[in-house]
Amino acid sequence: MGPVADLVLKGGKIWCGAGLPVAQALAAWQGKVLAVGSDAEMAPLIGDGTRVVDLEGRFAMPGLYDNHLHLISTGLVLGHVDASSQAAPTLDALLDAIRARAAVTPKGEWIRARGYEQQKLDIGRHPHRTELDAAAPDHPVMLTRTCGHVSVANSRALEIAGVTATTPAPEGGVIEVENGTLTGMLAENAQNLISNHIPTPDVNGLIDAIEAGGRQLLSHGITSCMDAAVGMIAGMDEIRAYHLAKRDGRLPVRVSLTLLGDPGTSIVEPCLEAGLVTGVGDEMLRVGAVKIFLDGSLGGRTAWTSRAYRDQPDNFGVQMLPTQQVESLVAEYHAKGYQLACHAIGDMAIDQLIGAYEKALDAQPEPGRRHRVEHCCLSTPEQHARMKAAGIEPSPQQVFVHDFGDSYLAVMDEAVTRGISPLKSWLDMGFHPGTGSDSPVCRTDPRPNLHQMLTRRTGKGTDMMASEVVDIETALTVYTENGAWLAREEGFKGRLQPGMVADVAVFSRDLLTATPEQILNDTVCEMTVLGGAVVFERNAA
Repeated sequence: MGPVADLVLKGGKIWCGAGLPVAQALAAWQGKVLAVGSDAEMAPLIGDGTRVVDLEGRFAMPGLYDNHLHLISTGLVLGHVDASSQAAPTLDALLDAIRARAAVTPKGEWIRARGYEQQKLDIGRHPHRTELDAAAPDHPVMLTRTCGHVSVANSRALEIAGVTATTPAPEGGVIEVENGTLTGMLAENAQNLISNHIPTPDVNGLIDAIEAGGRQLLSHGITSCMDAAVGMIAGMDEIRAYHLAKRDGRLPVRVSLTLLGDPGTSIVEPCLEAGLVTGVGDEMLRVGAVKIFLDGSLGGRTAWTSRAYRDQPDNFGVQMLPTQQVESLVAEYHAKGYQLACHAIGDMAIDQLIGAYEKALDAQPEPGRRHRVEHCCLSTPEQHARMKAAGIEPSPQQVFVHDFGDSYLAVMDEAVTRGISPLKSWLDMGFHPGTGSDSPVCRTDPRPNLHQMLTRRTGKGTDMMASEVVDIETALTVYTENGAWLAREEGFKGRLQPGMVADVAVFSRDLLTATPEQILNDTVCEMTVLGGAVVFERNAA
């Protein structure tokens, strides 16, 4: 007699993956898919201990894979002031939110806020230091742009950090000074001058953040993610926190850990000493790639580009590291056996990174390493050809076009920005682009991401090159199987087939037939299954 299933989903429409038959039912046993097929075919696998869930015609699919986010930050930001355009569309609303937080925060303690976009604020600019002073005169304040690459500090925060109008900016950083005085705006590495003075969460606080962020992902049908810069907040304590969370049953989602490899803050050496190289771990928690930051953000005007930013003829963004240093680091990490997943948004940064990858792969060939270009926003056809030849993969987040497309058009030539993140072109070339949120840069909600892939329109409805639209089955493949492929995990996740992990997302609408607008505005994840166990139910009693 064969095994009795732990869980059976029946009476649904189950999309198992591209090219696979749509099933009615699925059986899971010991965390894996045991069988898929019709209700009748699953019936013999139901025993006394089987949990049976009637999908009642609802749509199910493999759990989503967010290919690039910051899980600890996602959890921590839940405690920050929400400065997003949804919560604070005007400067006054933003300052009111900071003022309200100050009223319930002991004097002298830090106030963190995140999520604003200057292009979406009614003032059309970054808030100023003095405006934050007025809202919270007795607290140090650090207000971070949605991208995470630009912040505004108030006077008290700048005083604590010892930053003045004559403070030299660190390499790869910007301190904005106008008419001899600080505006409070700091970009890229200069933000560390402030953040280094903000108390770092202890391991328990990190575990709380992992759990809170992970539960948020489950509520959207996301069962796997790549944490894109482990070590950025608390160094090796983050590695410890992840393993303790897993040990104690507080790791809600499967995580691929991308290790911060930037000079000065890298955790690669202690990880290497502990044997933590790419691929080490299990199906719940694995060591993934190493990350180096090569530039900033496009909306923040710090992505390193070959074209000057609109109305700023001398601004080509921020080159974070000299080319020789990038090539040396990439060669070192490649030789040590790590996959690399480096941040490059502007075409100049992408070119610098491709060149470093090419040299490392020439010296030690291994195209199956699948080195990644994270974000890869302003890449060119010539760069795509080089990437394809070398086995380098673009790792975009299509929601950027939905959330920030209009901001991009405001800061950079239209001819460049409309073709940003050319999903269909990449797929036609045989690349395996995934997608994700880069949370807390964008919200973890997958619906804007799907809507963008199906329409190539921004949240305001601006067309961003309709020729890059893909169909829904392709979009779902990008969000599942391709994410797993980029992380070198396609052997056990991304499709619902016998032997693969039983990670399932159940939605209120049939995504295969819903319109893009129905997906965006009128669809919710109703149930999430991880490893054959129901871990989220929207209307659970």
